[in-house]
Order: sequence, then C-alpha cells, then structure tokens
Amino acid sequence: MTGNTHIIGGIAASLAFAQVSNYDPVILVGAGVVGALLPDICHGGSKIGRTFKITSKIVNTLFGHRSFTHSLLFLFLMAVLMNTYVPNESITAGILVGMASHYVLDMATKNGIKLLFPLKITVRFPITTRTGGKVEDVVFGILSLLTVYFGYGTFIG
Repeated sequence: MTGNTHIIGGIAASLAFAQVSNYDPVILVGAGVVGALLPDICHGGSKIGRTFKITSKIVNTLFGHRSFTHSLLFLFLMAVLMNTYVPNESITAGILVGMASHYVLDMATKNGIKLLFPLKITVRFPITTRTGGKVEDVVFGILSLLTVYFGYGTFIG
C-alpha cells in the first residue's frame, strides 16, 4: 500500500481503538499516523524513508523490505521500548495500533510481509491487490468512510 493509504488506515484504526479505550484520542490519532508509516523505514522511497534517508538505508541493507520492520518481533520490541522510555500511554498505544494497521494493509498486497521474521514465511491474505492499483483506491475510500464513522463516534457520539 502507498503512504497515503497507510496514513488513513492508521487514523481509522486509532479512532476505532479510541472508542474502546480511555486514551486521549487526539494523541492516539497523531501517534497512529506515525506508527502507520514507521514499518516502511526499510524502504528508501517511502514517506518515512525519504525523511530519514540514512536510517532507511541501514535498515534496508540489514533486513530488506517488508521483513523485520513488518514483523511481530519488531512490534514487540517497539512495545517494550515505548513502554520503557515513553511516559505517555496514548502515544505508545497509537504507535502500536498504527503499526498493526500497516501490517494488515500490507498483508493485502501480492508481496505480503514477513510477519514471523526471522522465519522466511510470507504472510498475505488469500485475496490480494497491487500497491497503488485501482483496488487500493477503493480501500482508501473505505478507510476514509471508516475514519468519518469512528471520528464521529469518538468526538461527537
């Protein structure tokens, strides 16, 4: 999926999570966007990869794309780091929810992800699409509608 789809996915997931948690929804959503982009630090052409070029190059050289940073191991390590060093639980929760949304969206692509890294097993859904294709436009639209729905429920309802 493209960066914009990951961003709207992170927003939708964070707003949905805000409805079942007591975390600050504004902080949760902001951190959710960061978390939704973070796994692509392994790809120099991604939004976050272009921002942190040197880090992206190092991570890509060590692990390649859609492996370590797209794994449950990375999610777990980030949870440990965040819980240790970040005092605001809303930030931690938002980043982790955003990362999880990224994983789910990338499992819907033909290339899938190495969710169980270091095992070389590729995980993807039975029905997949190409990154940047017309189906992704539909997914983006659905996620946009879910953002409005969950946003209404979080801030108005």
